[in-house]
Amino acid sequence: MTPNPKPPESWPEEKKPFSLSWQALFTGLMFFYMYLPILVLTVYSFNRSAYSAGWTGFSWRWYGKLFKDGRILRALENSLGVALLAVTLAAILGTMMAVGLAKYRFWGKTLYRGVSYLPLIVPDIAIAVSTLIFLAVLGIQLSLWTIVIAHVVFCLAYVAIVVSSRLANLDPHLEEAALDLGATPLQAFTQVLLPELAPAIIAGCLLSFVLSMDDFLIASFTAGTGSTTLPMEIFSRIRTGVKPDINALSVLLMLSSGAVALLAEYLRYKGAKKRGN
Repeated sequence: MTPNPKPPESWPEEKKPFSLSWQALFTGLMFFYMYLPILVLTVYSFNRSAYSAGWTGFSWRWYGKLFKDGRILRALENSLGVALLAVTLAAILGTMMAVGLAKYRFWGKTLYRGVSYLPLIVPDIAIAVSTLIFLAVLGIQLSLWTIVIAHVVFCLAYVAIVVSSRLANLDPHLEEAALDLGATPLQAFTQVLLPELAPAIIAGCLLSFVLSMDDFLIASFTAGTGSTTLPMEIFSRIRTGVKPDINALSVLLMLSSGAVALLAEYLRYKGAKKRGN
């Protein structure tokens, strides 16, 4: 007796020949277009020649020279100080603003929310000029502190919008339940709400930190004498031509920014996974 043949759906399918769709080709071309300049910059950061006109051989000398450059290190120190202070202030104020907008109702709330998020869409040149005029009217001398004040303006908006998106997905009765169980308002905020908001706050801080470190326009308008940040130092050097040490510095900045972006995405993923569970 012959066995029954397997049903047609279990028969091995014919292998389709590999075909490249126009969508995949277009995506590949776009990525090539976007990242080719970065690839060229990375390659020429290892160029032995003091000029980027031609390749003369592989060398690490520009990376070594970079870490011995006093001006670059001072500018990096200034940028790190400004970014850390601005992000810290923005984290506190942005979190308070997002929580207040989510929990309370008051006259002009919609207008206040719109004005709070304006720095996200207003051109940097407008923020830079308006901040400079404001400081001049108050008679405040330009320094690193004035750069911090200016950076808090746009960092605040980024932190607030990230925290607000997290608040929108939280159970609004969490704090009420904690209060019913005997917690004080401060305990309900610090022990119940704040841990839930922590991934969003950190992600907003990381994003703001990268933006503050990369800012040139606002810092150049609000910096005082001797308050040179890293982007300002880079701009002052490339006016006479791009040298390999600046290429090396750009590569390190891109790697650092990429690492911070990956960390922010990892925290966002962990937060989303925790909410899913």
